[in-house]
Amino acid sequence: MTKHDAPNTDPEVTEYDIPEMDAEPDVADADRADRVEEIQRLARSGELEAPSGAEEIVEALTETLNAHDELFAKLQRAVADHQNFQRRAGINEREAGTQALSGVLQGIIPVLDNFDLALAQDPETVTAQQVVGGVAVIRDELMRVLRSYGVAPIAPAVGDEFNPVEHEAMLRQSAEGVEPGHIALALGVGYKLGDRVIRPAKVAVAPAEDDA
Repeated sequence: MTKHDAPNTDPEVTEYDIPEMDAEPDVADADRADRVEEIQRLARSGELEAPSGAEEIVEALTETLNAHDELFAKLQRAVADHQNFQRRAGINEREAGTQALSGVLQGIIPVLDNFDLALAQDPETVTAQQVVGGVAVIRDELMRVLRSYGVAPIAPAVGDEFNPVEHEAMLRQSAEGVEPGHIALALGVGYKLGDRVIRPAKVAVAPAEDDA
């Protein structure tokens, strides 16, 4: 009786037995995978010979493989199209951002030119009134550019009702003739882009009589 034929009374598995137990399934799986791959190749090429009575099985296998290949090719094309779409979308987004920024700069550059002209004047020959007037002209030009891009000032007047969306209360201050919860003093102009507030106007709000 050989070593493998003798009954094993030792419950502990020896090192001699472990390679045989692990190696056989790996070899069998590899052989099976190779056979399956070869059968699929023959079926795709039409070279698979069907045993007697198995013609329909081979035909069904061939049709299934062809359908699989067609669907896989469509999936690859869809993935490639999606990747190309993402790439083009990224390029278009960057180009749109560049064009938008370029349009803003084209509007602002003439304003900078006006600043340069004002700074180039001889301070000894220019009066304070002329300087103030020049600054006002440049500001009006800048506001015209901003308005062309949808920017509008938020300039509340004394007595207007406080709006927490467009106004930022900096302090409480009473004012003659101003009702509680209304603006007693405008401290700074705000701005909005369309309906979006970019910066709220800074105001003082008249307090209620019972406020601390």
